Amino acid sequence: MIDWVQTLLRGRPRQRADLVHKTRHSAAQELWLVVVDASASTRRHQALSDAKGLLAQLFEDAYRQRARVAVMTASGSSPVWQVTGVKASAALNDWLAQLGAGGGTPLLQALQEVEKWLDRRRKQFPQEQQRFLLLTDGRLKDWPVLPVFNCPGLLIDIERGPIRLGRAPQLAADLNAQYLHIDG
Repeated sequence: MIDWVQTLLRGRPRQRADLVHKTRHSAAQELWLVVVDASASTRRHQALSDAKGLLAQLFEDAYRQRARVAVMTASGSSPVWQVTGVKASAALNDWLAQLGAGGGTPLLQALQEVEKWLDRRRKQFPQEQQRFLLLTDGRLKDWPVLPVFNCPGLLIDIERGPIRLGRAPQLAADLNAQYLHIDG
């Protein structure tokens, strides 16, 4: 493609060599990795429902910014990848509409799996900018040493109700992630 501004700044082009061509700069792609704690405790006080609204907005933003997304749910007996590194699309909204909560909290297993996946992904796409988002109520009994993600992270605390354990801020600190509560 010809860069006409740069070409004309050099004067009227008289031969092919006088044309200045635009160089293609591909911006580093972004990956937004989302882990959703969908254990039974997240059903309380509409926590998961409100988190789904936040996720819908996040997926819309990812679509507009042409970011890739990876989504894992942590519920039942083991975590499950919903999508891994795909462009954001309307299919995510279909999955989101079906998302329910139940069972245990295999969150630690999910975080360990995410760490391994991100390491492989970094080797495959070294220029990719990765971001990590965890939505959880933090209702874990305890946790050993947590994985290190080497990318910016954010934990959104969805714990609600009159009795709160308040473990999510410490979980965020241990993950070296920023902390926000869903209610502000």
